Amino acid sequence: MIVRFWRGRTQRADKAAYLAFLKEKGLSGYRATPGNLGITLMTRDVGDTTEYLLMTCWTSLDAIRAFAGPDVDKAVYYPEDDGFLLDFPEKVEHFEVVSEEH
Repeated sequence: MIVRFWRGRTQRADKAAYLAFLKEKGLSGYRATPGNLGITLMTRDVGDTTEYLLMTCWTSLDAIRAFAGPDVDKAVYYPEDDGFLLDFPEKVEHFEVVSEEH
């Protein structure tokens, strides 16, 4: 399993609206992609901003390519992100899961 991490930031005042957008459009894109095994969305408020950490789990890098395109390390953004995000990190991080315990 491959885990993909994306980070983003909004103004804290935009948190509810951005979460609603992510749940409606962004996360559905992940779920609709064959090979997606799950999504975990985390937030934390820091001063007047909210930070987001999105963790998606995939069967393979090929499955990630079906979502992200040929450059799996490139972050995926939607036009609506322009109205929310404070910055646009170009890259995401991938980790291979070698052990998992619950």
